[in-house]
Amino acid sequence: MRKIRGVPARAGSPLQLLLLACSFALAGYAGVRLLDDDWLGVALWFVGAALLHDLVLLPLYAVLDRGVVRAFDAAGHRERTMYVRVPAALSALLLLVWFPLIGGQVDRRYRMATGLPADGFLGRWLLITAVLFAGSALLFLLRLRPRPTSRLRRATKDRPPAVH
Repeated sequence: MRKIRGVPARAGSPLQLLLLACSFALAGYAGVRLLDDDWLGVALWFVGAALLHDLVLLPLYAVLDRGVVRAFDAAGHRERTMYVRVPAALSALLLLVWFPLIGGQVDRRYRMATGLPADGFLGRWLLITAVLFAGSALLFLLRLRPRPTSRLRRATKDRPPAVH
């Protein structure tokens, strides 16, 4: 039996292998259906999206993240970075996925495909972003306040072991 980092490696169970094969089959079917109509357009979209992400977006949010880390580091609270990172990342992911609708660029196509109006996506995204940051701030405040049992724990910790 081979070992990987000190842990014996073993083959997956038959159920895992079956689920993996089914997921590959489903992904293959979706790919065939997607490429059936306009394979060149889809391929160009994937290449363009990969290039846009790797050459423009990744450096942009790396610089923004570095700025947030430096700001918290300068204040001496680097551990609080996650309270900004998580809501910002989720908001950016929503913006990236729904950008055409948030930007109002596909109103006619969206209405023809779904029969629904495409307005309101910008307001909803802003509301979701505000809720994400407000929830993060609330979690930060809840974790910042002292816990009522902390004095009791400290007193128990300071007692000699025989008293426990």
